[in-house]
Amino acid sequence: MLIENFRPGTMEKWGLGPAELEQRNPGLVFTRVSGYGQTGPLAPRPGFASVCEGFGGLRHVNGFPGETPVRPNLSLGDTLAALHAVIGILLALQQRARVDGSGQVVDVAIYESVFNMLESVVPEYDAAGIVRGPSGSTITGIVPTNTYRCADGKFVIIGGNADSIFQRLMRAAGRDDLADDARLANNAGRVEHQEEVDAAISRWTATLPSAQVLAILTEASVPSGPIYSVEDMMEDPQYQARGLFETVEVDGEPLKIPAIVPMLADTPGETLWPGPSLGAHNEEIYGELLGYSKSDIERLSADGVI
Repeated sequence: MLIENFRPGTMEKWGLGPAELEQRNPGLVFTRVSGYGQTGPLAPRPGFASVCEGFGGLRHVNGFPGETPVRPNLSLGDTLAALHAVIGILLALQQRARVDGSGQVVDVAIYESVFNMLESVVPEYDAAGIVRGPSGSTITGIVPTNTYRCADGKFVIIGGNADSIFQRLMRAAGRDDLADDARLANNAGRVEHQEEVDAAISRWTATLPSAQVLAILTEASVPSGPIYSVEDMMEDPQYQARGLFETVEVDGEPLKIPAIVPMLADTPGETLWPGPSLGAHNEEIYGELLGYSKSDIERLSADGVI
């Protein structure tokens, strides 16, 4: 198996493209990750996650209406492309094992991995001409599902969009009148009166600290939860019970990293090696492969080049 994420054509320029390598190893699964894929008019372009998140449609639906599209403080495009590469590799390995032992090329585009997350955006437009845009902290067509500020300044997320859950939510908030309101008995009615529903919930959460709000909603079986930072995650008993943090050693020091998910009962994942230390292969690469002398390597190191 081979994985590369150079600009299309780079591996071919080096004589390492699929056509060359498959002659030597017909079972090779050759996985290629690029911004725009190996074909099409944009294939030669460099593609970073930030650009491909816009081209793939994610940025258009993220943020608040009328404002600059928002980027989550993560390179989601890169992560999504990696996950799609894994899916493609697993499918190719299944094909190789079950059919004739031959490999194939897995062509992953970052923008397509983002595009694949857009749910019903395409059929909405094709069938009804609807161009879904950003909706802040809500999601179009589902009410209530929003983020609400509490008395302690913290935010909670509440999802009360199923009819029976909405009734439990309103009763928990002391609004039996809205729980029994025929206008709000189904999601279509709640969408029509979204501002009224969200305002009622916001007024209630503003009177109580977040922990109390969540305790009341948990008791009422209303889906709800906090907005966690990494510090919150590492202290939370659910994260701890699920074993979501591993400890590895880097340069002689312990370091916590995310554990491997999903969790397999019989063959769970584990990080056995966190990777080489910085510069561990300098002698091999610069000396043996590129022909630099020991003094050359020492000079480059002293100058901060390597």
